[in-house]
Amino acid sequence: MEKQTLPASSCSLVLLEETRKNPLLLTNGGAGGGYPPSAANGSLVPLAPGSSLGPTGACGGPPGKPVPVPGPGYPERETWTRQMDFMMSCVGFAVGLGNVWRFPYLCYKNGGGVFLIPYLLIVFVGGIPIFFLEIALGQFMKAGSINVWNIAPLFKGLGYSSMVIVFFCNTYYIMVLAWGFYYLIKSFNSTLPWSTCDNEWNTPSCIENFRHQDCVNGSIANATVVGGNMTCAELANAQSPIIEFWERKVLNISSGLGETGEFNWELTLCLMAVWVMVYFCVWKGVKSTGKIVYFTATFPYVVLVILLVRGVTLPGAYDGIMYYIKPDWSKLGEAQVWIDAGTQIFFSYAIGLGALTALGSYNRFNNDCYKDAFVLAMINSGTSFFAGFVVFSILGFMAAEQGVDISQVAESGPGLAFIAYPKAVSLMPVAPLWAALFFFMLLLLGLDSQFVGVEGFVTGILDLLPGKQQYRYKREISVAVCCSLCFIIDLSMVTQAGMYVFQLFDYYSASGMTLLWQAFWECIVVSWVYGADRFMDDVARMIGYRPFPWMKWCWSFITPCVCLGIFMFHLVNYKPLTYNNQYVYPWWGEVIGWCMALSSMLCIPVSLLYKLFRAKGTFKERWAHLTTPVWGNHHLEYMAPDIKSLSSLSAADDNKVIIFESVM
Repeated sequence: MEKQTLPASSCSLVLLEETRKNPLLLTNGGAGGGYPPSAANGSLVPLAPGSSLGPTGACGGPPGKPVPVPGPGYPERETWTRQMDFMMSCVGFAVGLGNVWRFPYLCYKNGGGVFLIPYLLIVFVGGIPIFFLEIALGQFMKAGSINVWNIAPLFKGLGYSSMVIVFFCNTYYIMVLAWGFYYLIKSFNSTLPWSTCDNEWNTPSCIENFRHQDCVNGSIANATVVGGNMTCAELANAQSPIIEFWERKVLNISSGLGETGEFNWELTLCLMAVWVMVYFCVWKGVKSTGKIVYFTATFPYVVLVILLVRGVTLPGAYDGIMYYIKPDWSKLGEAQVWIDAGTQIFFSYAIGLGALTALGSYNRFNNDCYKDAFVLAMINSGTSFFAGFVVFSILGFMAAEQGVDISQVAESGPGLAFIAYPKAVSLMPVAPLWAALFFFMLLLLGLDSQFVGVEGFVTGILDLLPGKQQYRYKREISVAVCCSLCFIIDLSMVTQAGMYVFQLFDYYSASGMTLLWQAFWECIVVSWVYGADRFMDDVARMIGYRPFPWMKWCWSFITPCVCLGIFMFHLVNYKPLTYNNQYVYPWWGEVIGWCMALSSMLCIPVSLLYKLFRAKGTFKERWAHLTTPVWGNHHLEYMAPDIKSLSSLSAADDNKVIIFESVM
């Protein structure tokens, strides 16, 4: 889009009152006093043509009462060393394991290529608009997920809600990294432990080579197994060594959520090692994480290309790719397909977690975040689509080998990454080398998503601490406490019931309804409380031109309707959580899940009601006061370019009102 020069506006007045005893502080800008609306919220006030500073005071305010304006309440925010640091961090965070195993899994579950139709539709009406909204909001307010809602303080519960969601996400997401790290260690063997049936965890039903073609006429199969020949009936119930390694060795899964069993100490050590890596990636802030993501965000693409080249050369790969491309149109009538598409968009785009807001807050104020949002969205969705070809070429091979339909291969969610991919790796020459390379890629793919998520959570916490409470190693201690608390909770996922706990977190806490609820209220607050046109003006002030009106229409009407519609479908078509389509969770397990979901969703209405009841005055006065933005120093510095720095105001001039006049 061609940049347009903003039209010059009337001269603007900024009135600042500074005294020795009462330095400039952040203000809510009280609604009383008869000030114009723009003056009351602390923004710049256009001087009406022909008006002047009369005895009534500046900008029409009563004499002797200065217009409320903000002041320095927090230290100056650090920024990215280079803008590419921000881009790579967003790619590393948003492009993660969900693009590799969640998107392809949802594709074959929801009719193959037909899933791309609702997916792409929701990308343009929901994904990109909210993705851009969160980055722009963080860049404009220069704050993390909580303080960014100073734009409408009554709805600060949105910040607390996103903090709860990202905390849950940080807690359970890292388990996939622990599993990947465990596989990585096991890859350093001359023979991969998941490629044979002669291990202690294998059962008599384990079979390395399926020969279903011998069972066409019901004859005896000649497949070689540990115990000898198998009949065709036995062959139908046989399992590959990869599945047995995953379920019997890695998970050592019990029969239900209530049977926790014993700890897997090998997995516990892997979990601890991954948390240590996350800590040292985050503890120094964006100056260090901005460098690490250059490697963690780009290397996985190299391995994906290599795996695609290998995958398309396998027998059955063509059938798998055709299953991925060819749509099953009947699936479009199922509500679950649309629910999964919307959920996948919000999950893979990392919407509602507050981390995008935190990343955007470290941008320069005049960064072109509009262009960045489209570039990052294309990279994200493009990676998901590309990874689908890699996965389906391998699924086609596995289906051909076992003589079953593709939809019956690797039913369990994260098991796709730990069943289908290891199988492909084991078929390559020098298998241990390729296995180590693949799981190293898997570790990097999730690691950058994990430590940026932790960065978003810690940023929100640190923003709550005023500048006066600066102390040495504040960030390091905060990151350590966050990682330690998550690790303690994660111990429940390294037991024999760990997979059930993991699915409980994944199904209720940080996906589905919680993200849709969060996205719905973000759009409502920005477009209807703060004002969509007003925010578009703020974005134009930052990037130098107005975005396409489609964004405003989406924030105001389309995206909230999409979020609310999918949310209601999710409620109407709610089904109890199951594991592998066989185990049904007990009632108390569902209660725990709903408690996790409501712990974030209720933050918004509870916080809103609490603030309204605590405020004074009529409902209209309370609303006006609590929806008045709290501005920061950078707003005045960028909105009034003639002001060099607010800190240059001399404290020697007691009770002095200083008037700055600038032309926008």
